[in-house]
Amino acid sequence: AEFKDKGSRFIAFAYPIRTLADVKKYLDPLKEEHHKARHWCYAYRLGVDGTQFRANDDGEPSGSAGRPILGQIDSVGVTDVLVVVVRYFGGTLLGVPGLIHAYKEATAQALAVAEVVEKNIEKTVWLKCEYPFLNEAI
Repeated sequence: AEFKDKGSRFIAFAYPIRTLADVKKYLDPLKEEHHKARHWCYAYRLGVDGTQFRANDDGEPSGSAGRPILGQIDSVGVTDVLVVVVRYFGGTLLGVPGLIHAYKEATAQALAVAEVVEKNIEKTVWLKCEYPFLNEAI
């Protein structure tokens, strides 16, 4: 998804990830492809419980990029996802409120068009017990 504000372009990419290594796998090629961009801000949330996460501002003012991206991930309620927003500076400073809005909007647009895959958590458990205890085991 792409969002423009006062000449700056914010291009958002959403990727499914399973591990921290996947973050680098997607981030490095984006930096090469968009080598003229000024910032590659991102956020991710991993795991069933969502306790593994990170928000990176990549040189933008603290809390103006990574946190809004992570906030959008959380508002959609997804996990195992990485969102990277590439910013091309347009010559006009947006200020912190403007940056927050831009990163938030670009992320919201990317997640709105992304295909969300819902997966059931399943695990086969084998329980061995003697016949008299079968009712208690079930």
